[in-house]
Amino acid sequence: MAGKLSITQVRSGVGRKQDHRRTLEALGLKKHQQTVVHDDTPAIRGMVNKVSYLVEVVEIDG
Repeated sequence: MAGKLSITQVRSGVGRKQDHRRTLEALGLKKHQQTVVHDDTPAIRGMVNKVSYLVEVVEIDG
């Protein structure tokens, strides 16, 4: 796994489980429709997998 991931929050975290809201916060997502870029690591992939129904992920080569 090389490159980066562009992660965009597409659904609100309001009313979701506490650990899912905290996972969004750990990813750096504070607002709806906010986009962050992270290195493509197994830890980030695991967090994205946990909240996959709330985010949209695009792989960036580079």
